[in-house]
Amino acid sequence: MLLDLLTAMLWSISPFGEAKVGIPYALFKGVNIYLTFLCCFLSNVLVYPLMNFFFDVINRYLLKWYYYKKAAIFIGRRAKAGAGKNVKKYGFWGLMIFVALPFPGTGVYVGSIAGYLFGLERKKAFFANAVGIFISCVIIWAATLTAMQGFNN
Repeated sequence: MLLDLLTAMLWSISPFGEAKVGIPYALFKGVNIYLTFLCCFLSNVLVYPLMNFFFDVINRYLLKWYYYKKAAIFIGRRAKAGAGKNVKKYGFWGLMIFVALPFPGTGVYVGSIAGYLFGLERKKAFFANAVGIFISCVIIWAATLTAMQGFNN
């Protein structure tokens, strides 16, 4: 169980799944439903400070390299295209709703990039991401539990 929970937490930190993959993974592996929610949520929230550290420290050095800069510009444009209208127009609320949508490409990674690119105050961007992650986790958690009950009947 501990290994399954750790794997779910790693999925929740990963940009390839976030809690959208971590929560169902842990629940299908039989991890306690409340522990699953708490650990996957907190792991996903941890992404925001990690991304800010990346923007502040590592990104500045890597932008000197052509291929990294080209990839960063591509990712920045995608983040602006996905979240741009909402974040620019509605600020905190737009970012929160964008992150809350449990669809691919709408998680905390893109939310962090969008908040950074649009110059949102860090505390506001953090809370928008955290509330959005919470809503997304509740949706995924409830949907997974409902689906599991349907399979058991």
